[in-house]
Amino acid sequence: MGGRAGLLIAPRILEDVSRGRDIILVTGTNGKTTTSAMLRAGWGGEVAGNDTGANMIQGHVAALCASNASRAVLETDESWMAVVISSLRPRVVVLLNLSRDQLDRANEVRRIALGWRECLAPETYGGVVVANAGDPLVVFAAQEARHVRWVDVPSSWRDDAASCPHCTRAITFGDGGWSCECGFAKPRVFSASVGATLEIGGESFEWGLALPGSFNEVNAALALTALAECGVEVATALTRLRTMTTVQGRYGLRRFGGRTLRLLLAKNPAGTAALLASLDPEDEVWIAINAQLADGRDPSWLYDVDFDNLKGHRVTCLGERRLDLATRLTYAGIDCAVVDEPESLQGEGSVTVVANYTAFREWMGRSTPC
Repeated sequence: MGGRAGLLIAPRILEDVSRGRDIILVTGTNGKTTTSAMLRAGWGGEVAGNDTGANMIQGHVAALCASNASRAVLETDESWMAVVISSLRPRVVVLLNLSRDQLDRANEVRRIALGWRECLAPETYGGVVVANAGDPLVVFAAQEARHVRWVDVPSSWRDDAASCPHCTRAITFGDGGWSCECGFAKPRVFSASVGATLEIGGESFEWGLALPGSFNEVNAALALTALAECGVEVATALTRLRTMTTVQGRYGLRRFGGRTLRLLLAKNPAGTAALLASLDPEDEVWIAINAQLADGRDPSWLYDVDFDNLKGHRVTCLGERRLDLATRLTYAGIDCAVVDEPESLQGEGSVTVVANYTAFREWMGRSTPC
C-alpha cells in the first residue's frame, strides 16, 4: 500500500529512490524469491529487498523506501521487466527460466521472452545479464544484450521451448545441449557451470548447500555469478549461502501436532516437477492445491506435471481442489487418499507438504517452527 501511495503522489518515485544504489534484478518463472534471498545473503551486510515477494513496482518502491542501504536485490514479475529496468537501471539482471505459469493470468511465454529481448537490447540496457544457458527462451531473450554471462545448468523442463523462437522449427535436445536447424543453439562459452561441483571463474567449489534439490544448486550458481560481477569473492559468498536453511518458510521444518513438516511451494508444472524429483524415496507426501486469485483460477496445469516421481510414496490430496488433484493422480497411476479436514492428519512422523500459494500460507498458519 505504501508503494501504491508513493506512485500516486510521485509517479517517478522508483527512479528517485533507486538512484545511486547498486541493484541486482532477478526474474524468471521459478526461483525468484529463493535466488533473491541467496543474493542478499551472499552479498553480506545490509541489502535492501522485497523479501515479502511483492514483485511489481509498488513492492519495489516500498522495499527501497524502507531501507537506506546502498545495495538492493529485487525480484520482479516476468511481465514487468521493461518498466522496472528503465526505472531501476540495475547493475546486473539475472534471468532464471521461462515456462507456463498461471494460465488465466499470463499468456504465451514467447511474448514474455520477446519483451525481455527488447528491454535488454544494447540501446536499452548496458549492464550485465546473467542468464541460464540451458533454457532456449532465456537465451533468445539475452542473445543481443551487451554483456552476457552464460551459466551452464541442467534443464529437465523443455515443454515450453519445443520450437525455435526465431524460426519455429523444432529444437533438438541432447548430450547436454540444444540447437535448431536455423543456427540458434546453446551458447558454448560459460562463466559458470553446474555439476557435481560448481565451476566458476576458473575454480571448482564443493556445494554443501543446506537447501535441498538440484534446482537450488542452479539458483545458487546464477546468484554467485551475479555477485562475482559485483566484486564479491565466490568462496565468501558460497560460505554464506551454505548457512541458509529456509526462505520465507520454504524448505524449513515445522511442527503440526506430533508431525514434522517440510513445506515446499509448487505453483506451476516446471516448478512442481523439480520439487517432486527432489523427494526422498521414503517421504510421505501431502499435496495441497487451491485455485484462488493468487494461485490462478485454472488448475488444469496439473495435467502438464509428470507425477511419476510420486510412485511408491504415500500420497494425500488436500486443499480446495483436492478432488481435481486426486483425479489427475489416478490417471497417472498414483495411489492417493483424499482428506477433507487436515486436522484429521494429526499423528507422528515426518511429511513433505507440497502446496501452491494460498495453500502454502494456510499450512504456514497451521504449523509452528521447529
